[in-house]
Amino acid sequence: MLAEAVSWTARALPQRPPVPVLAGILVEADAAGSLRLSCFDYEVSARTEVAAEVTDAGSALVSGRLLADIAKSLPGRPVEVVQEGPKLVVTCGASRFTLLTMPVEEYPALPAMPAAIGTVAGDVLSDAVARVAVAASRDETLPILTGVRVELEDDTLTLLATDRYRLAMRELPWHSSSPGASAVALLRARTLSDVAKSLGSGDVTIALAADGAEGAPGGGRRGSAGLAGFEAGGRRSTSQLVDGDYPKVRALFPADAPVTAVVATPALLEAVRRVALVAERNTPVRLSFTAGQVVLEAGQGEDAQASEAIEATLSGDDITIAFNPQYLLDGLSAVGAPFVRLSFTQPTKPAVLTGQSEADAEHDTSYRYLLMPVRLAG
Repeated sequence: MLAEAVSWTARALPQRPPVPVLAGILVEADAAGSLRLSCFDYEVSARTEVAAEVTDAGSALVSGRLLADIAKSLPGRPVEVVQEGPKLVVTCGASRFTLLTMPVEEYPALPAMPAAIGTVAGDVLSDAVARVAVAASRDETLPILTGVRVELEDDTLTLLATDRYRLAMRELPWHSSSPGASAVALLRARTLSDVAKSLGSGDVTIALAADGAEGAPGGGRRGSAGLAGFEAGGRRSTSQLVDGDYPKVRALFPADAPVTAVVATPALLEAVRRVALVAERNTPVRLSFTAGQVVLEAGQGEDAQASEAIEATLSGDDITIAFNPQYLLDGLSAVGAPFVRLSFTQPTKPAVLTGQSEADAEHDTSYRYLLMPVRLAG
């Protein structure tokens, strides 16, 4: 239990702490019978509690990475934690570790948890974040695009992310604390992904204090910075929101698509992987859709070349379009359905990927992955 709690808290430790105390985990023993573990780097905080027999209440600040390594290595026996002057002694069976402490008074106070605005199933949230965050930018010079936009409207939670070359959107159900409330938040994709994965499959409480929330505490102009919080199973995490106005990306989804193609997702994934082996860096994979099949090609001229044909159902005119192979693979993996529908307007306009359970079934628009094509030479 201790090892799991320490490991979860240590996930939020900064990689390069600006000051030594931020590399620490704050250990607090409460006389009421709990051991609280916390860390904070001025942007993200994590706190968890485990039941404990407390003889003397107190607190100590120790190296978070070291404590995590020690806790992970301990045998499955009761652990005793005792503060002896400037040291924290951890004993488990015949194992005994002595850790130097840092000044508790120099550690920053953790932010208070914002007011709860609703709940969502943890496994559904984790899956949704993973499928959307793949489209978030990793370019730190554009901090707004490194985020996932979270829109909370009535009983629908919408996640959006884009790096300018693709756009992912997932709509999922949630339970609002105040029917009719509306809120918007922008969180770093890396932070949201880590939190969503670590909170388990039970209900996750979402809390928000932001100028960008309507119908939530601190309501005002959409897009301003604030604080978001997530809590489940005795674990809570907060994160500062990314400041700035997110681009109006919803308008990028086309209203209709005169050409659609349906392909078995696993078959297309494997074909793209194989054909892309000959694609030089920054060169596309070409997809030519005709009645009954799609032909994938990569490479040209004196370079290595590859092609493969697989079955496809086409509705509309023949079309040839090219994509960055990694971006296409990301989208196909994120669709999460046996079949993928590719919807086209023109070879030079974005395509939209959606999933469907059968080749002739309706497509599921709760997840959409829009992908910009690569212009073909000539």
